[in-house]
Amino acid sequence: MCRVVILCFVALVCCEVSAQDSLRAYYIQDYPERFSLWPVLKQRSLSFAVRDRNRHLPRVNYQPNNSFLLGVGGYVFDLAVEATVAIPLNEKSKYIYGQSDVRDLQVNLLAKSFAADVYYQKYAGFYIEDKRTLIPTGFPYPQRGDIDTRNFGINGIYVFNNRKFSLRSAFNYVDQQMRSMGSFILGGTINSFKLNADSVVLTEVSRAELGEGAAFNELRNTTISITPGYSYTFIWRNFFVNGTFAIGPAHHWIRYSEAGVEQRDITINSTSYLRLGIGYNSNRYFGGIGFMAQSRTILYGDLQLVNTTSMFRMVAGYRFRKIGILKKRASDFIPKGF
Repeated sequence: MCRVVILCFVALVCCEVSAQDSLRAYYIQDYPERFSLWPVLKQRSLSFAVRDRNRHLPRVNYQPNNSFLLGVGGYVFDLAVEATVAIPLNEKSKYIYGQSDVRDLQVNLLAKSFAADVYYQKYAGFYIEDKRTLIPTGFPYPQRGDIDTRNFGINGIYVFNNRKFSLRSAFNYVDQQMRSMGSFILGGTINSFKLNADSVVLTEVSRAELGEGAAFNELRNTTISITPGYSYTFIWRNFFVNGTFAIGPAHHWIRYSEAGVEQRDITINSTSYLRLGIGYNSNRYFGGIGFMAQSRTILYGDLQLVNTTSMFRMVAGYRFRKIGILKKRASDFIPKGF
């Protein structure tokens, strides 16, 4: 009798696993027997903006002057990797917009049920966009080569409906979403943002309007946030459109220097995450355009400061059949015992 019960239990478990696999195969096509190669064109950016807390006055935007990156990527050994170099595409006139020194590193992990990003950004040199100051055509914008920013963080997103919905199909094309579907998501962020300048960051005109906290030349902020949201992919034949948005509360620890005096504050504000993708994904060919932006809003004194990380990415690739050593996974190269 005991053996019969055990056999029935094993059979039920096997049937459930088989049903789950069949359900996933109905909505999502995996390609474990193929590896991918693609050229990639992308641009990452780190910017920040300052305005009054009540958002009645125009904001002051600080933008870097950085170029696009061109390179090649691949999905092999169950890992996605890209190597790129800077090219002079969309880099604005250095006379008008100044010059930015950019170091930008990022590692992405997009699994079936979750996505994670680890990033480090160091941007030095910004130009200023402020409606209070009219810049004639052909004349340089105010430039602050002394402003140095550093941004480090870890993001994670969990996909609840991962049996029917693939977030990664619209962004790194590891698999293919076969039918229109969406999922609630839950994100989390740990972020550290640091800003330093040789003198006061804001212009004299904007300082006069913005009030307390406007005379800062140094700011540090550590953020922990939770961002619930939703992602949906619309499918028509092999074409797709994806939209992902999440927003939630963020706990900020703030330290800034104003007139040589260090100030500290703790606030609860917000952070948001936006991701858009459009393209084509089939069993052989794939390609598309993606955009991602994550913003963190900090309130202190009479000010609102928003720092934003964004990325534009365009790829076109092909899936090849795995042969020989390409059939292995990255874990297969790790010596036994480690």
